[in-house]
Amino acid sequence: MALWQAALIGLFAYLGRNQVPWLCGTTGGWYGIGRPLVAGLICGIILGDVTGGVLCGVAVQALFIGQITPGGAVPSDLNLAAFIGIPLALAAGGNSDMAVTLAIPLGALGVALHNLTMTFNAIWPHRADRCAEAGDARGIRVANINGQIIEFVERFFIVAATCYLGAPFAEGLFAALPPVVLSWLAVGGKMLPALGFAILLNQIIQEKWMVFLFIFGWVIASSFGVTTTSLVFVAIAFALIYVMARYSGKGAGPAVAAAAAASAIEDEEGNYEER
Repeated sequence: MALWQAALIGLFAYLGRNQVPWLCGTTGGWYGIGRPLVAGLICGIILGDVTGGVLCGVAVQALFIGQITPGGAVPSDLNLAAFIGIPLALAAGGNSDMAVTLAIPLGALGVALHNLTMTFNAIWPHRADRCAEAGDARGIRVANINGQIIEFVERFFIVAATCYLGAPFAEGLFAALPPVVLSWLAVGGKMLPALGFAILLNQIIQEKWMVFLFIFGWVIASSFGVTTTSLVFVAIAFALIYVMARYSGKGAGPAVAAAAAASAIEDEEGNYEER
């Protein structure tokens, strides 16, 4: 991997990092180019292997598909996992299974680095508050920029250096691994995305019987060769039928109950008298 390629990957890794404001905040950064699927496309374009980059991005994205970022809490730093794991796998001639295998420890490492930089950056809001009390607008801007400098140094240089220096190491490591280890890595790489989908299903399934809807969709796709786009429209149709069947007439239920209650008045003997 050339130095300019590693530097360019490091730059995109910084732009896609959490808490970086340059691309419409986290909308275009953390939730945009910071996603493994987009990162795989970017790394594939830079390294000249778009197909391999996208396939690695899909595999890593599936691993983290059920992950959410509540507030500033980062369960696993998928940005670092993608922008290091994917290019190292591509540079070493590996596949998506190796990218997933590399992404797991890198995601945990990214969380530690993120917490470390956030600890250092805690000094800048207090300094900005003091500048605001003194009416120093320039001091507020400097405090904000200083916070970004720490994040740039942490993400850009770590990703760029790891991609540039680690590519030969990763290539030699994969070449030295025996076939049985590579087979186990391939098996693990296929199982871990299933874990990501399981986490996602655990969040969106309200009743246990809904699991059969996903099994039904998988059977249709695998048995009849239905495309993903067609399957989406089938799913929308089933969703509309379910919502209409479950909630139709429920809006009139409370009104009917209220009218029935108002039409009957209990007298003092406990009998009901209708008006």
